[in-house]
Amino acid sequence: MKLCVIPGDGIGHEVVPVAVGVLQAVLPGLQLVFADAGWEEFCRNGKALPERTLAAARECGAVFFGAVSSPMQLVEGYRSPIVQLRRELGCHANIRPTLSLPLASSRSGIDLIIVRENTEDLYVGDEQSDGEVAVAIKRITRKASLRVARSAFELARNAGRQRITIIHKANILPRTDGLFRDCAREVAQDYPEIAVDEMLVDTAAMRLAQAPESFDMLLAPNLYGDILSDLVAAFGGGLGLAPSLNLGVAAAIAEPVHGSAPDIAGQGIANPLAAILSAAMLLRVWWQRPELALRIEQAVRTTLLDGIATPDVMSPGVSTQHLARVVIERIRLQQD
Repeated sequence: MKLCVIPGDGIGHEVVPVAVGVLQAVLPGLQLVFADAGWEEFCRNGKALPERTLAAARECGAVFFGAVSSPMQLVEGYRSPIVQLRRELGCHANIRPTLSLPLASSRSGIDLIIVRENTEDLYVGDEQSDGEVAVAIKRITRKASLRVARSAFELARNAGRQRITIIHKANILPRTDGLFRDCAREVAQDYPEIAVDEMLVDTAAMRLAQAPESFDMLLAPNLYGDILSDLVAAFGGGLGLAPSLNLGVAAAIAEPVHGSAPDIAGQGIANPLAAILSAAMLLRVWWQRPELALRIEQAVRTTLLDGIATPDVMSPGVSTQHLARVVIERIRLQQD
């Protein structure tokens, strides 16, 4: 097995080595290929996603991407490397689970997955402006909508999920969101064992804020899925514990969804659990090693049950490296 490792920016340089170390604890023969991407790489060499990095990612198939910084204003020549990498590798489905954890900041009874279309919508980056009027193109295609719906229903079937809620705003956007909704309904006919309903995105946001435990799986276009999955992450303990996997036919990208956190970068207190749990998703979904994924997830849970966590979720908290050592120790104890 090969893994292309891209730390990215900021705390990516701190949490990615931890997640890779955890993977090596359960996969000692894992081959690593290191590559660069991100804002720091853009500032050094003028390209956020170099061709050599893209080539390494394609060769390995499995990628671990740490974090990326992005400027809040237009910078000529800069494109988000993670958005570009997802598109270049055909990673069409972003999978975001939220599960209750043994933390005071985590709400009980939650076990849901948001599947988000990952290649189009407003994220195609097609914007125009004359200084007075700005226009952004929202692109939804039948091909991409069918593809992500198929991946969502296959995931639901394999994971034993009971219900998928299709998220849209087809009352206002009947051609774009309506197409997405209709494609999802079409695919659903091949999975009669899975119940299907649909919900307007604003109603879904309210229901998720009120009763996230009432959902099983959600399927959403790119923008809505991005926003709703971050909302739900708050109930799982915050973005420092929020994993994700970008899934394609020929490649997968494990990616903790927190940012590069420049305010704490270099202090040794970044939470590595989102990265570790993203590594577990790579094992479970891409490499089809659910037993190894479960060992990692159980080690994380027992570590939290013992009151060991970084300062963002527990006071006074421990360092990134301390938490890493404890999780790896728990994994090794499972082997003995």
